[in-house]
Amino acid sequence: MSFSPLPVDAISVAAFKVPTDKPESDGTLKWDSTTMVTVHVRSGDTTGFGYSYTDASAGALIRGVLQDTVMGRDAHEVTAAYDAMRAAVRNIGEDGLSAMAISAVDMALWDLKAKALNVPLYDLLGGRVRDSVDLYGSGGFTSYTDTELREQLGEWADKGFFAVKMKIGRDAKADPDRIASARRAIGSHTQLFTDSNAAYTVREAVAMASRMQEFDVRWFEEPVHHRDYDGLRSVREHVPAQMAVAAGEYGFTLDDSRMHLSTGSVDVLQVDATRCGITGFMRAAALCSAFRVPMSSHCAPSVHLHPCLAAAPLIHMEYFHDHVRIERMLLDGAMEQRHGKLTADPNRLGHGLELNIPESNKYKIS
Repeated sequence: MSFSPLPVDAISVAAFKVPTDKPESDGTLKWDSTTMVTVHVRSGDTTGFGYSYTDASAGALIRGVLQDTVMGRDAHEVTAAYDAMRAAVRNIGEDGLSAMAISAVDMALWDLKAKALNVPLYDLLGGRVRDSVDLYGSGGFTSYTDTELREQLGEWADKGFFAVKMKIGRDAKADPDRIASARRAIGSHTQLFTDSNAAYTVREAVAMASRMQEFDVRWFEEPVHHRDYDGLRSVREHVPAQMAVAAGEYGFTLDDSRMHLSTGSVDVLQVDATRCGITGFMRAAALCSAFRVPMSSHCAPSVHLHPCLAAAPLIHMEYFHDHVRIERMLLDGAMEQRHGKLTADPNRLGHGLELNIPESNKYKIS
């Protein structure tokens, strides 16, 4: 089937910095704001929208080398544009900032193509393999008081989320008491996940996993550094049988995902489309299928809804507090969870998201 050409004739970029509702920290980092970089890609009367959570300096990269690469290209050829952008940043580096800038443009191109063809995005990604996606509530920051921790996780449990996740690792001595408090707040029917953001050594992680078994913790995310494949595998081999070791959120390239899978370092691979693009997300899904390893999306639930509906090995989606809040504030079309699940509106074309200009301008920094 042939389509009328869809040449890209304009690209615009902006950045927005949104303060958190309260200071936040995890096992290895503290922050008080989140920056969203947005991209609009136009062809004639049709415009696609994309974004990533990254530094505002990604905008300069988009306005420069990526714009030069994409302008004039047929937006129907999204994967070719994705590969061309990666090739264009060879001497800059494919990881980090470059990857997140590419991801925002990639998302906008997929949205543009779907709108031009009058279909929801999941149709272009192979169609839905599920009608809705299970969510786990994610927050439980180490900066929270015990009361704040219990209120947040308990509310998600009451709303029907199958699991909730909390941050650990900043104070290993305090972690067991925090985990016990979280378990009391959510009861016995909601699964409890933890994320140390690489705060532990292998020995510390194995010891903590043993302590967490008492509270029926089912998920141990980044117990050690995400590129310590041997360390992750060692932790995985020593944790209780019901506890999944997860990592992969810093998979900027397909090679990053391949390393986790080929080394047997994870029970579940996390993939983040704001860091590898929707194109990269679907490629990682194919890789997970080949290795027979399940996958889960990382953060940014609105970005991930359509690819998660289409990715066969996916088991659940992260419903991250910061990004849920920002997407409700700045985006029109962000879907609301119902009973711990997200589903797409089939009547909205593309990914169904649009930047709310009046609201977003309150936080615009470039």
